[in-house]
Amino acid sequence: MKQIDSRAYVDPKAQIADNVRIDAFAYIEGDVEIGEGCHIHPFACIRDGARLGKNNEVFENAVIAATPQDFRWKGEESYVRIGDNNKIREQVIINRGVRKGSATVVGNNSFIMAQTHIGHDSEIGDDCVIGNAVKIAGDVKIGNRTILSSNSLVHEKCHIGDLVLIKGGCRVNGHVPPFTVMAHNPISYFGVNAFILKLTKKTEETIEDIAKCYRHVYQTGTSVFNALRRIKEDVEESEERNLIISFIEDHDLVIAAIAMHENEEE
Repeated sequence: MKQIDSRAYVDPKAQIADNVRIDAFAYIEGDVEIGEGCHIHPFACIRDGARLGKNNEVFENAVIAATPQDFRWKGEESYVRIGDNNKIREQVIINRGVRKGSATVVGNNSFIMAQTHIGHDSEIGDDCVIGNAVKIAGDVKIGNRTILSSNSLVHEKCHIGDLVLIKGGCRVNGHVPPFTVMAHNPISYFGVNAFILKLTKKTEETIEDIAKCYRHVYQTGTSVFNALRRIKEDVEESEERNLIISFIEDHDLVIAAIAMHENEEE
């Protein structure tokens, strides 16, 4: 049974599933779908193009499907697609896609903390934690089980892999491969995300092989091409090793690698 406070505004065209709670002064536009078990707190704004799955909680003054902050957008129909079981805290803003039919996507079971901004056409994976006041630009991709600590900044079109930890206040200006911890400004490799890897039941041997891969990439002073060759020769084949190789082959890691070497020289 729906619980919609009489002081909320809900457009009659909005598709509201059973067992949804909408509190006083929430604002729901017409081209909106809200799945079962969602809770929309006071003063939250769910705008045209929002598609929410089940059991999401949207807190005070959050705006879902805000129009893109991009000069290219000329009113095209676009979306924000949110999966299930997410918590979206106070004053979070999630922009719609900038191209016709495109979408900004949030997966399942993520916790997006207060004052975070997620730009147009970005994709947030499953089981992520996005800290307070994180700013994510457009066309960013963030992998599963990744943590962005408070006040992190992610530049446009960056890809952050699975099981990554970005330390607080970092400016991410390049692609970040999986299983890593990144810190400092300029951003640089800080180590392997061993604590979270252990929580996902990775063995000590697997974690050591991951660390060996990144020693070749970030700590030998060689080129990315030579680092890949050494990984293939030196590290036993595994799902994790292959994922690291494919990520590096598909992305430009030079910026992050250069930043690390510059920090060492200082």
